[in-house]
Amino acid sequence: MLIEAVSMDDSERLVAEVAQAFERGTPLAIRGGNSKALLGRPVEGMPIDTRSHRGVVGYDPTELVITARAGTPLAELNAALDAAGQMLPCEPPAFGAATVGGMVAAGLAGPRRPWSGSVRDFVLGCRVITGHAKHLRFGGEVMKNVAGYDVSRLLAGSFGCLGLITEVSLKVLPKPRASGSLTLDLDAGEALRELSAWRRAALPVSGACHVDGRLHVRLEGGAGSVASARDRIGGDELDPRFWDALREHRLGFFDDPRALWRLSLPNASPLVPLPGDTLLDWAGAQRWLKSDAPAATIRQIAHAAGGHATCFTPHAHAEPFAPLPAALLRFHRQLKQQLDPRGLFNPGRLYAGL
Repeated sequence: MLIEAVSMDDSERLVAEVAQAFERGTPLAIRGGNSKALLGRPVEGMPIDTRSHRGVVGYDPTELVITARAGTPLAELNAALDAAGQMLPCEPPAFGAATVGGMVAAGLAGPRRPWSGSVRDFVLGCRVITGHAKHLRFGGEVMKNVAGYDVSRLLAGSFGCLGLITEVSLKVLPKPRASGSLTLDLDAGEALRELSAWRRAALPVSGACHVDGRLHVRLEGGAGSVASARDRIGGDELDPRFWDALREHRLGFFDDPRALWRLSLPNASPLVPLPGDTLLDWAGAQRWLKSDAPAATIRQIAHAAGGHATCFTPHAHAEPFAPLPAALLRFHRQLKQQLDPRGLFNPGRLYAGL
């Protein structure tokens, strides 16, 4: 598919709108592709749209770094990388119309996450408009040690509550030389045991999902290692588009009208009974749950297993994100006060008062 590349620097307009909001004390609701509008608490504020501030502003494939403005469609960024045989290893979901800024602000990663890293791990630097209407640059375009807070990575997963991202530099990697996808008829317990054995054997697994009574596995790496792993695992061939459908929530599992919960658990967590239908991703570390059970019940199960639960569906009786411990909540508030003292950006999107 041909992706039209458009470049436009609209940062002056964005800074001016934030400055006006600062003077008036008007809250702002940041809008990119609006692909994750349902995730998080509703925001009341004047819309500020980043989509006109777009375009890849720097990309040298030999340096494995790409820099793009926040309103750049994620599809456009991926097309530029694909043309050079490279990729964002964390394979963030687009959910239709995601922008680069929204991708970083949400911090969501795809099936490769446990083996490659999170969105935050690939953010090298950014430009951001703070709550003082200052357009600042943090980080850079090389991997290096950072003294103090690495603000550019703090923005990953902040859902726009700390500032308005205008530009991001991301580390990228070459696409694997060989890949293959397999599916096996196993129950969830058998699947987790097999995955544990394959982990100890250092097989080149880069995706592992269990749904509808079957384990789906993706292998990536050198041609020899992928071929050897295929011989060991066996099973049937799997259409590689399965991983795109999983990442973008296009599998039939996600069509269930019940609330969608995401449970994030430690690696190799044992199976625990969940009140609904479950899809295991990230080799079991991420568990999607379709359930009508009370939020307190689901969160108690996740907490007891050493993890937390996020509600991906607007829910009248559930906060989207798991409550923070008092010490961590205090840290969040202090950070918000430093970067956005008047509470302009996406107020309350994550938690009340943030």
